[in-house]
Amino acid sequence: MNTPRNRPGRPVKPPRLADWLLNWFCAPHLREEVLGDLHERYALRMARLGETKAQWRYWREVLAYVRPAMIKRQPSEYPKPTNSAMLRNYLKIAFRNLVRQKVYSFINIGGLAVGMTVAILIGLWIYDELSFNRYHQHYDRIAQVMQHQTINGNTATGPAIPIPLANELRTAYGTDFKHVLLSSWTEGHILSIGTKKFWKNGNYIEPEAPDMFSLKMIKGTRAGLKEPYSIMISESVANAFFGTGDPMGKLLKIDNQIAVKVTGVYEDLPYNTQLNNLDYMVPWQVNVAIRDWVKNSQIKWDNNSFQLFVQLADHADMDHVSAKIKDAKLVKVGEVLAQFKPEIFLQPMKNWHLYSEFKNGVNVGGQIQFVWLFGIIGVFVLLLACINFMNLSTARSEKRAKEVGIRKAVGSIRGQLIGQFFSESLLVVLIAFVLSLLFVQLSLPFFNEVAAKKMTILWSTPLFWVASIGFTLLTGIIAGSYPAFYLSSFQPVKVLKGTFQVGRFASLPRKVLVVIQFTVSVTLIIGTIIVFRQIQYAKNRPMGYSRNGLLYVQTTTADIHNHYDAFRNDLLQSGAVTEIAESESPLTGVWNVNGGFDWDGKDPNQQPDFAVVGVTYEFGKTIGWQFKEGRDFSRAFGTDSASMVINEAALKFMGLKNPVGKIIREGSLRYKIIGVIKDMVMESPYEPARQTFFYISNFPSNFINIRMNPTISASEAVSKIGDVFQKYNPTAPFDYKFADAEYTKKFAAEEHIGTLASFFAILAILISCLGIFGLASFIAEQRTKEIGVRKVLGASVLNLWGLLSKDFVFLVLIAFAIATPIAYYFLSNWLQNYTYHTDISWWIFAASGSGALLITLLTVSFQSIKAALMNPVKSLRSE
Repeated sequence: MNTPRNRPGRPVKPPRLADWLLNWFCAPHLREEVLGDLHERYALRMARLGETKAQWRYWREVLAYVRPAMIKRQPSEYPKPTNSAMLRNYLKIAFRNLVRQKVYSFINIGGLAVGMTVAILIGLWIYDELSFNRYHQHYDRIAQVMQHQTINGNTATGPAIPIPLANELRTAYGTDFKHVLLSSWTEGHILSIGTKKFWKNGNYIEPEAPDMFSLKMIKGTRAGLKEPYSIMISESVANAFFGTGDPMGKLLKIDNQIAVKVTGVYEDLPYNTQLNNLDYMVPWQVNVAIRDWVKNSQIKWDNNSFQLFVQLADHADMDHVSAKIKDAKLVKVGEVLAQFKPEIFLQPMKNWHLYSEFKNGVNVGGQIQFVWLFGIIGVFVLLLACINFMNLSTARSEKRAKEVGIRKAVGSIRGQLIGQFFSESLLVVLIAFVLSLLFVQLSLPFFNEVAAKKMTILWSTPLFWVASIGFTLLTGIIAGSYPAFYLSSFQPVKVLKGTFQVGRFASLPRKVLVVIQFTVSVTLIIGTIIVFRQIQYAKNRPMGYSRNGLLYVQTTTADIHNHYDAFRNDLLQSGAVTEIAESESPLTGVWNVNGGFDWDGKDPNQQPDFAVVGVTYEFGKTIGWQFKEGRDFSRAFGTDSASMVINEAALKFMGLKNPVGKIIREGSLRYKIIGVIKDMVMESPYEPARQTFFYISNFPSNFINIRMNPTISASEAVSKIGDVFQKYNPTAPFDYKFADAEYTKKFAAEEHIGTLASFFAILAILISCLGIFGLASFIAEQRTKEIGVRKVLGASVLNLWGLLSKDFVFLVLIAFAIATPIAYYFLSNWLQNYTYHTDISWWIFAASGSGALLITLLTVSFQSIKAALMNPVKSLRSE
């Protein structure tokens, strides 16, 4: 038992000088309470520590009040601080706090830097998306002519139009348009000069195109296509063929068939424009001159095989003109085509990228949904980082309570304290922003690859810096708002008397913020799993043919077709292949759709709509299609030249019971069905297979399909195949594609979404775990003595780990309960965009919640076990 060290009967009083100084300089409204409190503590210390130590500690406490009070009460000796001086003082204190509290600083700055990195990357991505096609000067006046057509009650929308429509718009609606341009589809062709030959993408298009699309000319003028048999090439194509030489006036060959003269070189179009792969342009009349089918289509309203672009007149309104030309095709077609109810409209260039999807004749958006999605994700990830700052700042409130009490006692008003805490948060955010720019620069190559972009930081753009400053200030205000208002609200009397308590509900806001953090994280985890599950579900869909070891080569000349038998024999004799066949469409697409078919038992109200693919006899053996009924094409049957193989979708559409042997009519032509195959996935893997007819074609085909010999290596097989191709088609490069690789490209958009979502989910979890780690560290520090007492009383490490972890586990479970219905609602709606889609299984939610819980426990366990293993003697030594 302690006994007083002073002599009995001696009054316990503090030093009179110190008492007088305190009485003189202490704020009047606090004088009585502060003096009483200090005297009481002095008496206790006299009894426990002795007079010398008690006086020394009393002087220290007095000076803590007196020094700032002296500065305040003697303005003549000390100049009044300016706002800039106060700000410097605030920043100096903030910087010292950051240096002194390294773990706390690392968590705050690191979390904010990661959150700001995500926000900046998403901001750059959104800017790139919203600026799509803005490279073109007449961006808001350009449109593509499209049409709706109703087939069997379903409205299909597309950009394919007939040639006569162009002349109809020029003559009947000429005052509304400045330019009306016919164009082919952007196709790959072989450009060559001498021994140089390259596969390049280009269009046959009308001469006003360079002016309408405002191409930036490097050589020549925008009028270059007005010269017959001319060609305008991009800068990269000019460099590939001519290097530093002058390309103007030089002759290039297209597909080794037609010579055209270079009349202009334009700047490569940027990546964020629909025309970015336009390597060259050739006048439309060249297309008409060299292709008989194009020439014959000039008066055919039923051949929707072309594109049409327009630029509105300066006085015209886009919506008004679109409504005006609605029936431009309907009034010109006959009864047969009129049944499809063709409806013409304008799709503005500003909508080409972001609003490109139509369902049943209605625009349902497109890429814009991902702009909103990732924008929201960016905001939430940044909010998670701000939450960490708020939580750690308010959790450490007791450590800063005396500072606030003293500042208020010497005259600081609440507004000044709020300014101080805001300046601290702005300093942290500024450091984090500088770090985030470094992280963005380092991660952009990876991010561009994942997002299929070519973005850079806009260092030289004033808008970027204005946005960055505003973004930094806003982040600082959001992160510092709650701590600033919370810490500045402490009552100095309670703080300085030692009676300050944060209250039983003081931690409630922090718990709410932790729940928000993990709700976002768990939602992102669930979303990522479902996106990849949907991709895998479509990839595992039965294909109807074998992709392994199958490649195809696009041909643009008739060289191979004219020597097809010799070419085929040479390939087979090389040992590199087991079978070869030609086809008019690639395996991963349909190039021809026809509706002019009839058959016995056809419903008169039914509108035929079939994909039609011309092939050679060995096509089925080459690709390995699978028969349900009947047989394959065979050269042994002469009648097979007038036969068809149909797929299951076509059989179902036609409603035939015993299809083999039935006749399909197309005008005067008759085709006999000899077989039914399983549906082949040639278009979207998320949609039902289109009803398809396969027939024997005698015309030059567009593709050579090759089944490689599985007994030799792919590299050796490709080398031997390439040698044979060069023998029979020496003017063309051997540009081959593997069927499985081309099919995989169909999942590119979804895979980009899934990869980005997983990237953001990982960062969100990382930020949340940083916050949990910081809070766990602080709570363990706060409860050090409690842990020591419990250990002395026999608590095990497991008991203490459970004690410190249970609160966080409970918060994660609440977050999981909130995230589950939110994720289910939005993701089920997203899956409805796909006809062929996966289901949402319960295990996805269970796995996501378990994963979040496990990550939380691992994060908290480090600090919990560290505190539980601490020697209780150290924590209880001062008690």
